[in-house]
Amino acid sequence: MVYQIGVDVGGTFTDFVVQSDKDTLSGKVLTTPNDEATGILNAITAMAEHYGTDVASFLAQSDVLVLGTTVVTNAMLEYSGANTGMITTKGFRDIIDLRTGYKEDHFDIRLPAPTPIVPRQRRLGVTERINAQGEIAIPLDENEVREAVRKLRKLNVDSIAVCLLFSFRNNIHEKRVRDIIREECPDVFVSLSSEVLPQVREFERFSTTMLNSYLSPMLSVYLRRLEKRLKESGFAGQLFIKLSNGGVMDIDFCCDRGVELIQSGPAGGVTASVAVGEWSGYKDIIAVDMGGTSYDVCLIKDGQPDIGVESWVSRYRVATPMIDIHSIGTGGGSIAWIDEGGALRVGPKSARSTPGPACYGRGGTQPTVTDANLILGFLSPKAIGGGKLKLDIDAARKAIEEHIAKPLGMTVEEAASGIFRISNGAMTNAIRYVSISRGRDPRDFALMAYGGAGPVHVGTQAKDLGVKTILVPKNAGVFSALGCLISNFKIFKVKSFICRESDINLDELNEVFEQLESEGEKLLDGASGIMERQTQRFVDIRYVGQTHEVTVPIRSRTKRVTDLNFKKTIQDFHELHEQLYSFKRPTVTVEIMGLRVDIIGVRDTMKYRSQPFASEKPDDALMEKRRVFFENEGFIDTNIFDGTRVKPGNLIAGPAVIEEPETTIVIYPGQEAMLDHYQTYVIESLD
Repeated sequence: MVYQIGVDVGGTFTDFVVQSDKDTLSGKVLTTPNDEATGILNAITAMAEHYGTDVASFLAQSDVLVLGTTVVTNAMLEYSGANTGMITTKGFRDIIDLRTGYKEDHFDIRLPAPTPIVPRQRRLGVTERINAQGEIAIPLDENEVREAVRKLRKLNVDSIAVCLLFSFRNNIHEKRVRDIIREECPDVFVSLSSEVLPQVREFERFSTTMLNSYLSPMLSVYLRRLEKRLKESGFAGQLFIKLSNGGVMDIDFCCDRGVELIQSGPAGGVTASVAVGEWSGYKDIIAVDMGGTSYDVCLIKDGQPDIGVESWVSRYRVATPMIDIHSIGTGGGSIAWIDEGGALRVGPKSARSTPGPACYGRGGTQPTVTDANLILGFLSPKAIGGGKLKLDIDAARKAIEEHIAKPLGMTVEEAASGIFRISNGAMTNAIRYVSISRGRDPRDFALMAYGGAGPVHVGTQAKDLGVKTILVPKNAGVFSALGCLISNFKIFKVKSFICRESDINLDELNEVFEQLESEGEKLLDGASGIMERQTQRFVDIRYVGQTHEVTVPIRSRTKRVTDLNFKKTIQDFHELHEQLYSFKRPTVTVEIMGLRVDIIGVRDTMKYRSQPFASEKPDDALMEKRRVFFENEGFIDTNIFDGTRVKPGNLIAGPAVIEEPETTIVIYPGQEAMLDHYQTYVIESLD
């Protein structure tokens, strides 16, 4: 038997999906804080036990393990990356602090500066200058470079970012600086801005390169240790890592490109949302993932997730392509608290897996969203996580009573309801952020809910937003792990190409595209299991005088971009600009700012098979009745269904609760759910 494994490490649980020759297995184990590898191996042990074999034998028969990791994300949130230095053109070391004048809150004079991941004393300038045409205006002073490297060595740096002006035009100086660093400090990790992000705009390029140097050494140590432990345990297959752009790549690539893994875990859920949505007949989706520590939202239009190149992570700019996922600190483990003004707040601090919510019985004493959900009857007091984790309702009541109910002079149930409403309000606003604030009407989309806690709350968000359709996969609790397993290889390449529409030289444009495609193809040469390769080309375009550009896909089947292709792309730009910003100026001159290429290696991954419909009556799945709280209804006796016995075609009217092994689905009054051919609950509103 051959196994393919997808693993997603979250703040509370480590989820897994295994595809074998005969079936698909999913499950979760608790994440081990500060040691993700142990949690991953615990998950593998659970897989082996299910198949009645030992870990060594199971891993020997596993040919692929795809991992979504939070190591990089946590490093940014906790500022725990490498001791990093920077070498730049003399006079420009403060670009990182100036940030092109950007300030998150223009009116807050007390807003502190971002935490300096590379303090000013570790940012050193050297004499050199490449001009805007890529010509050497001032030769590189190699003695200054050596002096700077030696100074950084005395400051015990583990990594150095090399960010010189106009290196995207000509990187000869950056390459020479790297050579000198390797001569002086052979063990130091080096990132060149001309390789990480070879495009115009100093701050974006410098910030992204600096983050790559800050994150990659720590990620490399983690991945190499994990690889070693897997091999020692018997794994002889290939280990791939989920990237922020939605694809996967091997360890060698990821160890050098830590900045491309910032959204590694959440990206898996978006990938799965695209695939499962398409199987069930929905291409316009808002994917919502509520795990233990965060709530992640992504808008998917026509089967394609929004891709951003202007992301901010822990107040630093990341200009590499990332699936545009908006995250807030509201998860099942988010702690409820009372602020100085006596108002009830929820998150962003989380109880995580250790000690976890109070009801987990692992030493937690702070009230969380999960504790509130248990008291309100949404969760079974018996167990969650497939029966592996029993819940202590008395501990949940004590935590909420002590920290929330008594201080606010209310009952425990009222306090739990307040926690529930406040967390829902924050999550609804997150959906508005990716839709309404960007000119999209959420009522035109279906909500795809997943994560261990997402399907509990999504019915409320749908009502608040007027969304009529909700999609909840049966394996929603391990959805990001599924997304890892079904992901394709994906490499992006980008290069500045600045010219106005009237001055375009298609031969030069095609030459740059061919160069980018060739570089990307080489990176895929070592990847196994590729069925076919696909190339997608994009152009960054703006109206002359604008600050930002729009990335427009080239719709062409030809190898070379023709005059007709180019003119169609300009037309698409005008239409896309109107869609995004509510206006277009077809008579205004446009200019090209950059070229982008995605090279995709299509893998032979698992696909759902259509299941025949059974009877509409779900009587075989009905387990019991439980008192559940619904706003405006109070506590009412509610049907509780065993999700493992719900069959395609079964129709379940709300109010009801469906308990799947890895998640709980709440069907609110006025809603009804049907399990479709592809094992997805389609929940429709009746009002």
